Amino acid sequence: MIHRKLLLLLIVAGFISFGCYHNPQNGTTHAQPSNDAVLQEKLFDANRQAVRTEDQQIDDFVERYRWEMKTTGTGLRYMIYEHGSGLQAQDGMLAKIAYQASLLNGEIIYSANQTKPLTIRIGQDAAVPTGIHQGILLLHAGDRAKFILPSHLAFGLTGDRNKVPPKSTLVYDIQLVELR
Repeated sequence: MIHRKLLLLLIVAGFISFGCYHNPQNGTTHAQPSNDAVLQEKLFDANRQAVRTEDQQIDDFVERYRWEMKTTGTGLRYMIYEHGSGLQAQDGMLAKIAYQASLLNGEIIYSANQTKPLTIRIGQDAAVPTGIHQGILLLHAGDRAKFILPSHLAFGLTGDRNKVPPKSTLVYDIQLVELR
């Protein structure tokens, strides 16, 4: 029984010592960061840099077109350029929208016109990017707006596996045709 306790104590001491290192310059002992923690921090740094790069690309795009856009806390950029007189959009309403979606390079990827608008349930239609749901909530029926969706509010890391490439920023010109 004593041998088992001693063996257990040595194993625990070994694990502790593998997780620590001694700094001979100042005589201190520190916990050694795990490989997982180091990898995680590198991934966080890479993600922060990717977000900064995408934000700069969006800022450059907005400046090039001289749009006066507002930015929400989630990073959605929007500009209402024609005001309607209808109801304010609310979560759960059915919205008919006419839109044109393009990439930052101007390539049009999807559209729906006024004669055949897309109907979505605001806040609930999983096939529609989160940024569109957020943007529509800023509109009244009849409004026309421009939305710029950073990739995390669009189709994310994978794209839509059709026309939207991975990690793509999307630009929408949208009209809220009708609300019910």
